[in-house]
Order: sequence, then structure tokens, then C-alpha cells
Amino acid sequence: MTNNFRNFWLACLILCAGCSASAQEFKVGIVNLDRIFREANSAKAAQTKLEQEFGRREKELNDIATQLKTSSDKFERDAPTMSETQRNTRQKQLVDQDRDFQRKRREFQEDLSARKNEELQLVIERANKVVKALAETEKFDLIVQEAVYVNPKHDITDKVLRLLNASNGR
Repeated sequence: MTNNFRNFWLACLILCAGCSASAQEFKVGIVNLDRIFREANSAKAAQTKLEQEFGRREKELNDIATQLKTSSDKFERDAPTMSETQRNTRQKQLVDQDRDFQRKRREFQEDLSARKNEELQLVIERANKVVKALAETEKFDLIVQEAVYVNPKHDITDKVLRLLNASNGR
């Protein structure tokens, strides 16, 4: 029985030694997507493109908001001197204008959000291609995009950014 017990422990030690040796060969990398979105040239270009595409509409909405605020302030000042009918008519106009403004603002936000998601998806696809190529060339076993804690020695975000920017996001 002691011979079997000794063989069991010997087998366990050999197994543990094999596991620790293979654990050292396991290569892991972590990529910080937030940094990719902030620092990659393709992400910056996408942001600029969105600003150009939606800047005019945003300015129009801001102008409408300013005009609506001015009209509302004027109504508040003039309301005491208006007749009941004038006050009701003007109040209805302001409510209609505000409803129209809110609808336009909501449509703008939905359109902007949809386009931003499209552009970010393109950045992610480009970054994933770079990550896959890097994984193959540097023989990574696992690359994770998000983690609660990252030991800096496993963070490969700088490499990914360099490669992504060097390839002009292609």
C-alpha cells in the first residue's frame, strides 16, 4: 500500500511539473479598446468624419434651442400684459415649437448614435485584423480585449496602436 501511495505522489509531482512548464509557454496579451478608440488614427478620423457629417445639424439644433429659449423668455415677460386668448395662442405655439425641437433632437441623437456605432465597428474590425496578425506573428495563445486587472507586461495595446496606425487603419 505504501508503494502505491508513493507512486501516486510521484505521479502527482510529475503532472504538476508538466503543468508548470506548459503554463510558462502560454502567452497572453491584453488590448485596451478604450485606448484604441481614443488614440488610433482611424478612430480619430472617424470622429472627425462624424463631426463634419453632423456638425451642421447640431448647430441648427442649438440655434433652434436658443431661439426657443428667447421666445419663452419673451413670453414670460409679456404674458401679464397679454389677453387670455393671446396668452393661450402663444403658449400653444411655444409648446408646439418645443415638441418639434424635442423630436428633431431625438432624431439627431438616434442618427448620430447609429453612425457612431457604424464607425466604431469599422475601427474594431480593423483593430481585430491587426490583433489577429500580431497573435500569429508573435505566437500568442490568447488575446483578451477587456479585463478587470492587467499586469502591464501583458498589455499589448501600444503594439496594436503602432501597427494599426502604420497600416493607416486598413
